Formats: sequence, structure tokens, C-alpha cells
Amino acid sequence: MRYAYGVAAALLLGGTAFSVATGQAGAQVAQNAPAVISPRAGAPGSFADLAARLQPAVVNISTKQRVAVRQQVDPFEEFFRRFGGETPQAPGQGAPPTRETGSLGSGFIISPDGYVVTNNHLIQGANGEGTVDSVTVILTNRKEYEARIVGRDPASDLALLKIEGANLPYVNWGDSKSVRVGDWVIAIGNPYGLGGTVTAGIISALHRGILGYGAYDRYLQTDASINMGNSGGPMFDMQGNVIGINSALISPTGASVGIGLAIPAEAARPVIEALRRGQRPERGYLGVGLQPLEENIAESLGLPKEQGELVRSVVPGEAAARAGIQQGDVIVRVNGQDVSPDQTVSYLIANADVGARIPVEIIRDGRRRTVQVEIGQRPTEEALAKQLGVEDDGEALAKEAPVAPGNALGLSLQALTPQIGRAVGLPADARGVVITGVAPGSDAAEKGLRRGDLIMSVNRQAVTTPQALLAAVNEAQRAGRSSVLFLVKRGNRPEIFVGIEIGKP
Repeated sequence: MRYAYGVAAALLLGGTAFSVATGQAGAQVAQNAPAVISPRAGAPGSFADLAARLQPAVVNISTKQRVAVRQQVDPFEEFFRRFGGETPQAPGQGAPPTRETGSLGSGFIISPDGYVVTNNHLIQGANGEGTVDSVTVILTNRKEYEARIVGRDPASDLALLKIEGANLPYVNWGDSKSVRVGDWVIAIGNPYGLGGTVTAGIISALHRGILGYGAYDRYLQTDASINMGNSGGPMFDMQGNVIGINSALISPTGASVGIGLAIPAEAARPVIEALRRGQRPERGYLGVGLQPLEENIAESLGLPKEQGELVRSVVPGEAAARAGIQQGDVIVRVNGQDVSPDQTVSYLIANADVGARIPVEIIRDGRRRTVQVEIGQRPTEEALAKQLGVEDDGEALAKEAPVAPGNALGLSLQALTPQIGRAVGLPADARGVVITGVAPGSDAAEKGLRRGDLIMSVNRQAVTTPQALLAAVNEAQRAGRSSVLFLVKRGNRPEIFVGIEIGKP
């Protein structure tokens, strides 16, 4: 494909000309003609029959919503407001001005009576809240339908619509579990508003994660061209079954560079079926905050990297807390399946049956143990956001302290006092050592640590004084460790583990 693209680019940009001379021996290609390029090995002779059969079931999604317009403050209006005068208003000027906004995307019909699958991000309201005012579904025959939102699921980025019709064209779900890297696929959608666009490619990767967390961070990757507007459209196998829902692309330019991502049918179908029944999708919940076991963190714990996930926090009263899982534990197996970047804890737990008791293997203080966990029901996204309780950081320290020369960490430290705690927005019950300075170029600076951050523990040992912290670091150095594990808190945000390399004093 790169070679074919290179020839096309040369013809367009270089203006290369070629000619064909005809004689008794038949047509002869001139020496400067481009070589004939054969189709990719194993490629179908044509996708035309498949595309003609599937296109009628793929629809365009158009939404509309009115949003408030933020106005610049009129200096005269501000003067009247501040000094008690009344601001003159034109008739009908009481309501804030609004403007119409919308989105364009894709979807596909899954039943003859008009159920339509698409992405949630196409129909959610401005700023990700609520829903849009109206949704229009347009078929390939240009017939338009006003759609009703049956249900939506922000966690999976899926939504189900309903249009009123009968004997509509529809497509069936396929088996994304049997898909292999190298299998041919086609995508149909509405890129940049160009409805009915068909592209073809292969499956480039399975279980592709782009966020590093979450039950649905597990995509099919394809080199079929996916662009803005393809969102919500189907990815088909060569039998014409839906094996994925095109949802995202990775690109430095915003246009397709051959890395398109689709939600696998195995993850999408249960969500859509639940929405169709009028139910909230049921998925398992452990009640922990997790982070990857990246290299510095793994080294500080003496464990292989990316073979497990570190428990950053435990929600009181939820499944993990009831089973005895603690902050700082490393979860390595869930229900007999290894935890890895391709198979995260979130994915394994979300797909476990709510109420089931399953074994979870953890490593604590270098020792393996297995706990039995009764899987809970995942709360709504709104409830989860409230659980996190993320707030602003507050003001940083008023004066930056210099970093002591020769410090192995590149940090200046100070014991936490109530005054400092209030200055950096920490909770009243916070305990630890405050960072008052970070050396530029140090590993701590590269990891994002900054003035006002609170170090709560070193290698899972609580610290409340700079002396105790440095003693723990020295102990790690004597043990031959090249990094230490900090538990860090910033303002009212949840604490997080950070692996910091130990430099030579």
C-alpha cells in the first residue's frame, strides 16, 4: 500500500508523464511508465457486492442543540452594576443569547422496526452533559426520520436510537472474539458528511488500549480509513456481520493515518441489548483506583513491569474493601486470568457477573495471597465522579525553597503544618511530608511532582518528617534499589503512586 500511494503521489505532485506506443506486436508500455501493482495477496476481487448489500442499513446521524453564548462584559454595563445603577436593556433582552450547534456521525440499523446503534458522544449535550435537542437519521435513499433516544451509556460510549418504520434494512451482529490480526474488514459511514462512504483494510491489532484504564479501553485497530464522521458506524467482516463500532482514530493531524479504532461487538452487544430492554447495563465493580505497574514503580516493588496493576485507593464498603484488599497491593490475577496491559483489572471485573464470588490474586509486601471477592454492581458515572471528589488544588506554597545540593531525589522537603496544608488545599486530616522545591531535570520533575505535593509514604511506609522520608530512601539504596515508590496527594485529588529514580548523592 505504501508503494501504491508513492506512485500516486509522484503522478500528482511530480507531473510524471508516460505514453503507450502501439505496433504489430501489440501495446508496449514506455520505459518511464509506472509498474503495474498487483492487489494485496488474499484480497477479494471486489467489495462491491458486499458494500451494495450493507450500505442501506448504514445511516447518517445529525443532531441539533441550542447552547448559551457567553458574552463579553460591556464596560458601561459593569459600571452600572457595580455602582448601583440600572442597565438599560433592549426589548426582549432579558434571556441570554443562544446559538445552534450540532454534530454529524454515523449509525446502523439492527432491526426491521428501526432500532439504530451509534456512539453516545454524538448525541450527548454540550460539555458532555444531558442530550441534544433533536436527532435526525438519514437513510441512503435520503429519507429522513426523527429519532427517539432509547438509552445511552457513557461508560462504553454507546447509544441506542429508535425511528418509526417497518421492513427497514438492517444488519446482524458478528463474532469479534474470532477475529484475527490480518483479517479483512470494511467500514461504512459518514466521514466529513460524505454519506455512504466505504473503506477497506485489515485488522491491525486486537485489544488495543488508548487510555490505559477502564472496562472499555479495548479496541479493534484497523488500517481501513476512519475519519471524523465515521463515529458510530459499523465495521464489517467479510460475511457482512458487524464486528465493531468505529469510534476513534489516532492521528497527529486529525485526519486518517491508518490507525482507526472500533469498539468490539462482544463489548457493545450486551450494552445495546440492555438499553433495548430499558435497563442500565450491568457490569461488575471492585471499588478500587488502579494504575499501571510501569517500570519505576515495578522496580521499587521488586516486581516485573506490566504484570499486574497497583491499587492506588480503595473505596470504603465496596467489594475490594470487604475482601481485605489494601492500598499498595498489586493485583496480578482475576478469576484465574493474568492481569496485563491487554487484559486489565477493570476489563476482567466489569465482565464478571455481579454477585459472583471470584478469586483475586494479589502481591503484598512481596508475598502472594488470594482473596475471595464478591463482585459488586458498578455505580453510575455520576456516582463515580462524586466518589472521586476531585477539586481544585488550591494555592501553591507562597515561597519556593531551594533544592539542597547533592539531594538524591532532587527535592526540598518540609514537615506538614496546618498552615501549609491550608495553603495547598490539603484535607485537614492529611499526613505526610510537603515538597517545597523540585530540581529542574530531576526524575521527580519529569514525573510531574511539584511544590505543594504531599508525600504520604515511601515504599508503603508512612512518613511524616523529611528525616523519616530520607531514611526510607537510604534504606532502599542500601538494598540495591534504583527507585522508590511514593504515595503522593495533590490538594483534594485522590492520591497516586509514583516511582522515582534515586540519583547518586
